[in-house]
Amino acid sequence: MGLTMPNAWRFGSPGSMPPVAVTAFNSLIHTIASQSESSWAIFELFKAKFSGGCSTSSSESWAISDLHSKMFEAASNAPAFINAFWDGCVQVQSEHPEVGVPDADVINRILYEHGIPYEVRPPALLVRHLQTPISVQAPEKTVGERAYALIHASLDEADRLLLEQRPRQAVQEILWLLETVSTAFQGQESGTGTVEGKYFNEIVRALRNNNRGSALSEALGWMTKMHGFLSSPGGGGVRHGTRLASDVSPTLKEAHLYCNLTRSYINYLLAELADQSRPR
Repeated sequence: MGLTMPNAWRFGSPGSMPPVAVTAFNSLIHTIASQSESSWAIFELFKAKFSGGCSTSSSESWAISDLHSKMFEAASNAPAFINAFWDGCVQVQSEHPEVGVPDADVINRILYEHGIPYEVRPPALLVRHLQTPISVQAPEKTVGERAYALIHASLDEADRLLLEQRPRQAVQEILWLLETVSTAFQGQESGTGTVEGKYFNEIVRALRNNNRGSALSEALGWMTKMHGFLSSPGGGGVRHGTRLASDVSPTLKEAHLYCNLTRSYINYLLAELADQSRPR
């Protein structure tokens, strides 16, 4: 069964699939077919989905070639293309239950990675309302190569979790990164003294005490308030568990807010760290 979508998407293209995304979906079909002794039949099945039905190819190799051509022809309408792929997976699952097919998360990840503004949320295909995340500038010379890679891997993971409609996990990931970045201040000279402490709250408290009356102190206060709210079982409920009797997990729009706020705080801390690392 195909995905539900606005009729306007079926009769007029709201946008196309980029070639690299078409290739990614074609690769998934090859992975699906490789699990079956009836691989030719699976290639034909998907070819029919992308072409609206056509004659059988004269050999499996021609079926592969014809499928490739039909997919690129169908790419002029991204929603119809996504629907054809999904419908093919559903039929494969029905006719070849021994064969594994990609779920919505796998499909959505490809769409996200290639900037295609749709997401599969069975039984519907929806527009993904992109909220541009605040860019984090991590100076590699200051934090080091490994830390630079860790920061961007964590940011990418939070973005992926938001795409997959997993707001609590996304906020957990980016809060972990905020706490991790704060540890870079351990032993640093800041304001009136050395920053001591092992944990986020201790480090932030030391930074505030050493920089009273400054913009840094105020920003750290806002940061601490958000962190405390999200850590509380009766607040955001994403750090130390939540109350079983009440659902306080963040909604998706709240998660976008928390993630962007935290990105801003991480940006600020990294800039402050870079300033403090410069020779005086």
